[in-house]
Amino acid sequence: MPGLPLKPMLASTGELPAGPGWGYEFKWDGVRAVTEFADGALRMYARSGVQITAAYPELAALGAQLGERGLADAVLDGEVVVLTEQGQPSFTALAERMHVREPARAARLSVSLPVTYMIFDLLRRDGADLTGWPYERRRNELEALGLGGPRWAVPPVFPDGVPTYQAAGEHGLEGVVAKRLGSVYRPGVRSPDWVKVKLEITDDFVVGGWRPGVRRIGGLLVGVPAAGGGLLYRGRVGGGIGAGIERELLGVLEPLRTSVRPFVDQVPREDARGAIWVRPEVVVEVKYGQRTPDGRLRFPRVRRLRTDKAAGDVDAG
Repeated sequence: MPGLPLKPMLASTGELPAGPGWGYEFKWDGVRAVTEFADGALRMYARSGVQITAAYPELAALGAQLGERGLADAVLDGEVVVLTEQGQPSFTALAERMHVREPARAARLSVSLPVTYMIFDLLRRDGADLTGWPYERRRNELEALGLGGPRWAVPPVFPDGVPTYQAAGEHGLEGVVAKRLGSVYRPGVRSPDWVKVKLEITDDFVVGGWRPGVRRIGGLLVGVPAAGGGLLYRGRVGGGIGAGIERELLGVLEPLRTSVRPFVDQVPREDARGAIWVRPEVVVEVKYGQRTPDGRLRFPRVRRLRTDKAAGDVDAG
């Protein structure tokens, strides 16, 4: 990858590791960025190898701070996020920043929608390659630099996994990344030494229709009851629909077909295209990662049909 100092190491998905020998970090819902400081200049790169420095002018002062720390060069690994007023990452907001390269627009957005760079690894320092060092030693070296500014931070590492996972849920974060304390940094490798554990939430939603796909039901269109009747749209749920649950769903949804769309708010054109609408009477339990600011579900999948619950009993939140 031209320009990119090294490919970022990636985490495997798994269960939360337990026992000694692990450190736990919050998982930030942003975009990965490897940052190189050399010859007095700061350059940032996406996972793809594309240079993204111009997109985030508010991070330029990080280079000055690295120089003040006496560094001739350094390579950092971290995540660029946009934080809400509540301190929660918003990927929806970040999407407005990610692909901006025009300097004037990037400058305006840096004021109205600033990012924060969460730095979690130090991979090179003054010409020395630190990727062969254990993670714990690299983190200690990173923390010793005392980096911190209005738009960048070194978030903490915690020794206990379960409380960290619980805290991530309480603060609306995406989850936890567990890292083996003795592990080296393996550029470009998805390693079992780093384990990402996403938080998942389970709620009930009312089915307002479905979109055919490869199967007869490619995705359910779900919502919650609106105050004046009908449904407020919460998203399309395509995951978790195996052959068994599809048969169950078709058995209860087919008799409810209607030409009237039950959603009172806007359904995205892509979701509505070819949709089969139904009377809003069927409830499903859905597991998902988070909700976007407008209430849409992220990474949803169907868990089960709730034949024991009426649509009117679904929480309108």
